[in-house]
Amino acid sequence: MLYGDAKGWAKRTCSFLHPYIPGVMNPHAKIVQKWNKFFVISCLFAVFIDPLFFFLLYVQQGNKCIVLNWPMTTTIVILRSITDIVYLVHILLQFRLAYVAPESRVVGAGDLVDHPKKIAINYLSGYFVHDFFIVLPLPQIIILLVLPKSIASSGANYAKNLLRAAILLQYIPRLYRFLPLLAGQSPSGFIFESAWANFVINLLTFVLSSHVVGSCWYLFGLQRVNQCLRDACRSSNIARCTEFIDCGHGTDFRKFRSDTTWDQWKNNSDAVTCFTNGGFDYGIYEQAVNLTAEGSVVTRYVYSLFWGFQQISTLAGNQIPSYFVWEVIFTMAIIGMGLLLFALLIGNMQNFLQSLDRRRLEMSLRRRDVEQWMSHRRLPEELRRRVREAERYNWAATRGVNEEMLLENLPEDLLRDIRRHLFNFIKKVRIFALLDEPIIDAICERLRQKTYIAGSKVLYRGGLVDKMVFIIRGKMESIGEDGNVASLSEGDACGEELLTWCLEHSSINRDGKKIRIPGHRLLSNRLVRCLTNVEAFILRAADLEEVTNLFARFLRSTRVQGAIRYESPYWRGLAARRIQVAWRYRKKRQSRADSSSPQH
Repeated sequence: MLYGDAKGWAKRTCSFLHPYIPGVMNPHAKIVQKWNKFFVISCLFAVFIDPLFFFLLYVQQGNKCIVLNWPMTTTIVILRSITDIVYLVHILLQFRLAYVAPESRVVGAGDLVDHPKKIAINYLSGYFVHDFFIVLPLPQIIILLVLPKSIASSGANYAKNLLRAAILLQYIPRLYRFLPLLAGQSPSGFIFESAWANFVINLLTFVLSSHVVGSCWYLFGLQRVNQCLRDACRSSNIARCTEFIDCGHGTDFRKFRSDTTWDQWKNNSDAVTCFTNGGFDYGIYEQAVNLTAEGSVVTRYVYSLFWGFQQISTLAGNQIPSYFVWEVIFTMAIIGMGLLLFALLIGNMQNFLQSLDRRRLEMSLRRRDVEQWMSHRRLPEELRRRVREAERYNWAATRGVNEEMLLENLPEDLLRDIRRHLFNFIKKVRIFALLDEPIIDAICERLRQKTYIAGSKVLYRGGLVDKMVFIIRGKMESIGEDGNVASLSEGDACGEELLTWCLEHSSINRDGKKIRIPGHRLLSNRLVRCLTNVEAFILRAADLEEVTNLFARFLRSTRVQGAIRYESPYWRGLAARRIQVAWRYRKKRQSRADSSSPQH
């Protein structure tokens, strides 16, 4: 009966909790990416919190004892518990996060494994034990359960040593697990893709290193003061001196005042020399002795952080350690860490700062190359001026970015949508108002960006018409054979006669394939020049031929041809000239007929 009740209770509990348990999630999902960013910030906060445990202890120089700052202890325990809870949630999330099978990475990005049992086995056999050890609340247990029982007793020193050992023992695995995340990488890709975010992460990592070095320096300095006091205790023959060294929270000395040896300990000459220059060989911890006696935790932390910055930046070049072996090893570790940080983090930050001026540097180099080329080719000053102006305007329009190279590896549908967005202006060109989406897409695929400076000649009389030009920004003017001037601005096009010429000078063979009738290319009978700097897209003759081959039937329709000729300044001018010629010819014939009539 009991087994049946327990089984039924378990089923009801599982059925109640099942709707609240998330299903298997894709590591590339947006919510997972947001959680990864939040988790990285939490990890950065966690690795900043742990070294603060070292500042819980300080020295009361007048009483020659080490004190525990209990209000600060409570605050740090709460903060550490919050970061542990966040990490525990992250551990639970790993049981619901799909992963890429390593054997499937031979080709492509690999296959996602989304079976819950396989996900659990993969995580349990991977980092689960490591993560579980990291999330254990060892410092909280020692502070809340072990330290209160040993405060103001001979066992306090061992309890404090146990606390320091637990923090250091957990801190190294934490860094091993957190540093790849702080570098901005996760199994699903980059966490922070922005260059500024990576710059801030590198800067915070340098601050973290200084924070750790300064905190360890304070801790080891406190340990040396503790060692000096214990050496004085052993040579003083005071019975309860080991209890006097650990004076609890530093607020209650009633149990010590009843002992006559308490005053003897406070005035002990060996204990006093622990806080005087030359009384004990502290080595690199000489400045930390008086710092440990400072009551303000802010002062102790800020100066320790400054010391960490100074030693990492100078590679501990101004420090002379004593003959204490662990002190020498600590100094060597600072030198090695400084070299590593300068090789990695400072190098990354330098690359980022250089990348901010990369385009400017490229522009300067290109200008220098252009100047050398013009000097080598002995170009006249007028041509040099126009080349400099064209280079300057082209750089301002494109910022030195090769758009074709950026877009060439994107999927076709995404590339088509991007081109529709970039070339949205083409619908403003009145020639293409009647064209369907497939034709516009085909034209957008072949458009190329072009810039012209004021005074440039796009077409000239007697020259080949080898492109159509669509104006995005700026003004042009078209001057016909008879001197008529037509202004062109945003939304207009020139060279549109090339489209009709491509349709008229083609035929279809028996196989149904398009063939080109041999003959001369189209020559321009007008001059088109820029009145201002012009940004435009061009469609070359070869690309236009491909479009006409694909959509010849649609482009040959009377409606499209009529729309093209009605909206085109070239065709409207040509029609006006032919009407004028016909009208003048008619008037001339009429005058001849009137002059040869019988009345005259």
